[in-house]
Amino acid sequence: MSLISDDMQQLLLNYCEPESKLLQKIDRETNLKVLMPRMLSGHYQGRVLSFLSKMISPVRALEIGTFTGYATLCLAEGLVDNGIIYTLDINEELEDMVRSNFAESEFNSKIKYILGDATQTVNSLDETFDLVFIDADKKNNGTYYDLVFNKIRPGGLIIVDNVLWSGKVLNTNQDKDTKNITTFNDKIAADDRVEKLILPVRDGLFIIRKK
Repeated sequence: MSLISDDMQQLLLNYCEPESKLLQKIDRETNLKVLMPRMLSGHYQGRVLSFLSKMISPVRALEIGTFTGYATLCLAEGLVDNGIIYTLDINEELEDMVRSNFAESEFNSKIKYILGDATQTVNSLDETFDLVFIDADKKNNGTYYDLVFNKIRPGGLIIVDNVLWSGKVLNTNQDKDTKNITTFNDKIAADDRVEKLILPVRDGLFIIRKK
């Protein structure tokens, strides 16, 4: 899903912070054991997420779409001492792997892992968030955005993954999935309540700051 060449991607990796041994393990086991391993954030995007989280120093963070927990741990790196990250996912088949991954992390006590339909579980969280990462079923990006918007503090960040959709957003004739991505991107572009930009990191990260 990378929009740049393999050689350039390797150069970028050479100049960023290394992965921890646990993140390396999660990457390896996800690629060996899990369907659609490309959904993993991976080394470079993980460092971007970690960097943004450390800049915000969230007290409360939210992730919609846990997968195998790689991005969760990257985002947790920026939490303050008493910080918490809630991570929501619907895939019960990955629960044992995810909980095992979290248990090996120094951030385990700061992670609240919730299984269920995120369109329902988001409403159950009585929190104000500093940082939200949306990386779940793309057709619901707009729904998740609307659900979390009033839970984000002014100055807080919403980060949305896969908004360039392997470059398919440039196509004139778009399939249904690509149209959903483009519709969401247009929605954010027209929202004057936020400042926004897309980083061409991996498959595209929309960085959205609430005014």
